[in-house]
Amino acid sequence: MVVLIVEPLDPEVMQWLVARHAVRYAPDLARDPRGLRHALRNVQALIIPPTVALDADALARAPLLKAVGRLSAGAENIDFEACARAGVEVVRPSDATAQSEAEFMIGALLQMLRRVPVVNAEGLLVGRELGSSTVGLIGMGPAAQPLSQLLQAFGTRVVGYDPALHANDPLWARWLVEPAGLRELMEQSDGVCVMLNYYTRYQGLLGERYLAFCKANQVLVSLASTSLFDETTLAEVLGSGRMAAAWFDSLEPGLLAPGRLLHQIDTLQVTPRVASTTRESRVRAAWDVARRIDTLLTPSDVATPH
Repeated sequence: MVVLIVEPLDPEVMQWLVARHAVRYAPDLARDPRGLRHALRNVQALIIPPTVALDADALARAPLLKAVGRLSAGAENIDFEACARAGVEVVRPSDATAQSEAEFMIGALLQMLRRVPVVNAEGLLVGRELGSSTVGLIGMGPAAQPLSQLLQAFGTRVVGYDPALHANDPLWARWLVEPAGLRELMEQSDGVCVMLNYYTRYQGLLGERYLAFCKANQVLVSLASTSLFDETTLAEVLGSGRMAAAWFDSLEPGLLAPGRLLHQIDTLQVTPRVASTTRESRVRAAWDVARRIDTLLTPSDVATPH
């Protein structure tokens, strides 16, 4: 066996892989950790769902493993450092989910701006329009470009921050985003979209130093790791009403448990990582992952048709 597929895969993509490699499709192993570990001994590539953990112990049982694929956004179930030590490449779709994530964030912004009212000059509770708003993008990943394009169509002013990009980087102009400092962005934005890739150095980045200075009645949607946020500050800005609402597409387990600061804050909405998962994005992601795995497993002197 060369390729073990535990994640449901588009039939056309599956047929394409079967024509090139020895493939075992075993979705039942997602619910059988012991069985999965036993199956890893002769596997060179693995495609797993978010519910399956790949840690150092599992890797030790897979001496031939060259690649592990993940179709959906995020990879919290994969130990990247252990994979690097074992020489295993983590294969994820490059920009297959960008459009679906951008559309999700537009929908979230529209809902929160309209359904969470603010008091206008007449003293009435009213919604707001996206076209009259300033939206800040934190993290200029693949989804930021289609998101900016969609926001421009509404007439929205778009500002952005990314610690890895200099203010003079040509990407800002290409994507029609005004570069800004993080505090400046938080102070100016009616809506904020967080897409920043998480590294340990960014833990708690959005906390007292920046999040506490959010514009009054700001709404926030995040597709990023909740480790970017300081729990205390997030609870304070939501609980006080300074931030009107927040929408997280996944939340660290236990953050909403009784006794935690975010428990029973009714302006916080959480969805189970659905932003990146659409019919179209699943097909694009499957092709991205399958083709990269095929490249890794195919000798360099053999041409692979696409």
